[in-house]
Amino acid sequence: MTKNNDRTVYKRSDGKWVNKKNTNSKATSLHNTQKEADNAARTNLRNQGGGEVTTMGVNGKIRSKDTIAPGNDPRSIKDTEN
Repeated sequence: MTKNNDRTVYKRSDGKWVNKKNTNSKATSLHNTQKEADNAARTNLRNQGGGEVTTMGVNGKIRSKDTIAPGNDPRSIKDTEN
């Protein structure tokens, strides 16, 4: 998985939710809700070959991190039972 595709979703001071590719200086898209911005980030990642989306809460702390296929999640748990 390349880090170049990773994205972050966060809330701006004006109340808009941002979907931003981590390597870009400007937002990819702005949204009225966190869910809309998160869905846009996930769609962008699926279309760009996968990566990780980090969603920040309104308090600015990480709320969740998810690897979007076909990204390679180094912490994935594989089922070992047969």
